[in-house]
Amino acid sequence: METRKKRSDRVGRAKMKSPGRPPVLHRSERRPFWQAIADGDSCEVAAWKAGVSQAVGSRWFRESGGMPPSHLSPSAPPPTGRYLSLAEREQIALLRAQGEGVREIARQLERSASTISRGLRRNAATRGGGFEYRPVTAQWHADRAARCPKPAKLATPIQSYGPMWRIA
Repeated sequence: METRKKRSDRVGRAKMKSPGRPPVLHRSERRPFWQAIADGDSCEVAAWKAGVSQAVGSRWFRESGGMPPSHLSPSAPPPTGRYLSLAEREQIALLRAQGEGVREIARQLERSASTISRGLRRNAATRGGGFEYRPVTAQWHADRAARCPKPAKLATPIQSYGPMWRIA
């Protein structure tokens, strides 16, 4: 009796790894947790103050080794507002569902119309044929991109497209 291979095994490629569930809370929502830890509260009390379960607070504490990430420490500067927050993304989704245009959304959020347009274009869910904007997914993509910044230009090797000439 011979065993049959699964279709995924016959394709000849490795299984695609799932990126996992998008995080529910953005970095700025973790700040009260780490502030409470810095004030000397226990992990459970800090989680309660941040509005998350004790298990989530313990996981945050354990994942970071008991120290807040550098961008969430109490001494870190507050967010600059350069990037859209999750609340702004949710507001964009609501206004877009109400039929508002890009310029009207930009006026209400006091942002550039190009920022709104770019966010809508990059995060359009086109699988079903429509162009629905999903703010949690958009925030997840932004957080993922923030985790792996591009290397600085001076840290990368110089590419030479011809002979190198030195002037003495």
